[in-house]
Amino acid sequence: MAGLPVERHPDLLVGTETGDDAGVFRLTPEIALVQTLDFLTPIVDSPFDFGRIAAANALSDVYAMGGTPKTAMNIVCFPAGDLPLETLRETLAGGLEKIREAGAVLVGGHSVDDKEFKYGLSVTGLVHPDRVLTNRGARPGDALVLTKPLGAGVLATAVKAGLGGADGEARLVAVASTLNRRAGEILLKHNPSGCTDVTGFGLGGHSLEMARGSGVRIILYMEAVPLIPGALDFARMGLLPAGTHATRGFCGRRVRVAEGLELALVDLAFDPQTSGGLLASLTPRDAARCVEEMRGEGVEAAVVGEAREPGDGAGIDLAT
Repeated sequence: MAGLPVERHPDLLVGTETGDDAGVFRLTPEIALVQTLDFLTPIVDSPFDFGRIAAANALSDVYAMGGTPKTAMNIVCFPAGDLPLETLRETLAGGLEKIREAGAVLVGGHSVDDKEFKYGLSVTGLVHPDRVLTNRGARPGDALVLTKPLGAGVLATAVKAGLGGADGEARLVAVASTLNRRAGEILLKHNPSGCTDVTGFGLGGHSLEMARGSGVRIILYMEAVPLIPGALDFARMGLLPAGTHATRGFCGRRVRVAEGLELALVDLAFDPQTSGGLLASLTPRDAARCVEEMRGEGVEAAVVGEAREPGDGAGIDLAT
């Protein structure tokens, strides 16, 4: 978007300038639209599970802004000459299951013939203009809460290499297809100051966006971060997506790594997640209560870090 004449508008509360998860446009003093779009290539063999994961991934952006999904539209790129129509039908059925679980309504969509299969959603949600969450709200002293375990990218790489097995793929699907709906609902009860979701740039990349947007230094305690079973072992074997190295390289000097921190945990900090968890900032007291309530309802949440004064500059520290 650099150099393009993007229009400014007084009712555009969140636009392209912050790298947030969705755009927010105020309609009335009490109603704002949350708008997002996301689609991806298959990460599992089952078309139905791929549809579930892709839909959960797109819907997550609305939860990350503090909103509620209301409508969704399918986005499809499909190689009609190479794959059976049933593959597309099963994918759309998986997506529809998650749309309904979110309490939203499918209103249509668009498809094109493409050599590579891709599927996702354009989602519209609602939020009160005064209750929008962004990745710019973290305050010094806040704790950081993560609502899903890491390792989806590593596990998907292992599955594609034929090393993950049926159990590994099942663990990947279970995490990636889970909506952030309940986590988001509980989060809103505990006064979050900021929020994002952990997707393609990994925990490290999205934490850095939050740190720079908020003007803080974020400390991530990597040994406290929940991991999908098997992810650490595969990371130790070097089964890392290409995006892991690309994101770490992009973050560069804004990341400090504690001496003695295991390399595999550093790699997992930048593991690209598909349909990852919410990452939210709250006071330590609210964070503890939030995590307790989430765990009581089956959300695998944990306090994984804290925000501090920026000191020598906004960025992230990977600590033990």
